[in-house]
Amino acid sequence: MLKPGDKAPDFTLASDEGKQISLSDYAGKSDVVLYFYPKDNTSGCTAEACSFRDNFEEITTRNAKILGISPDSIKSHQNFIRKHDLNFTLLSDPDHKVAEVYGAWGEKKMYGKSYQGILRTTFVIGKDGLIKHVFEKVKVDGHVEQVLEIL
Repeated sequence: MLKPGDKAPDFTLASDEGKQISLSDYAGKSDVVLYFYPKDNTSGCTAEACSFRDNFEEITTRNAKILGISPDSIKSHQNFIRKHDLNFTLLSDPDHKVAEVYGAWGEKKMYGKSYQGILRTTFVIGKDGLIKHVFEKVKVDGHVEQVLEIL
C-alpha cells in the first residue's frame, strides 16, 4: 500500500465523458481526492458518491478535484452520474490495473467466500504529486468530513 509522502503513480483512464484523464493533468494545479469504490449504483457506493457530490463546493474551494475510480464501464458511470446528479469525474478501470498499483485491489470476503475486488480506499494527493493521506477500509459515514480535515 502506498503511504503519505510517496509519489502518487501516474495513470491514464477513460472518463465518464469519454476523455482520457491522467493524474498528471492536475500536477501543479490542484490537490486530488482519488477514491476507489467497488460498483456503481450499490448502496454504499451511492452513499459515498452522493456525499462527495453534496460537499463538492467545499472541496473545490480548497483547490481540490474529485476523481472516483471503479471497474465499471463508461456507460455504467454515465448512468450513475445521471441517476444521482453527480458533479465530478468518474474513471473506468475495467482491468483494475490502477487499483492494483494503488493497493486498492485485493481479497474480500462475503458470505464466507473469498474473491478479488476493490478495497474502498481514498487517497488525498497534493498538487506536488505526493500522497498527503491514505484512508483504508473506508467507512462511508463521516468519510468526506475526514477528507475535508486533510484538505
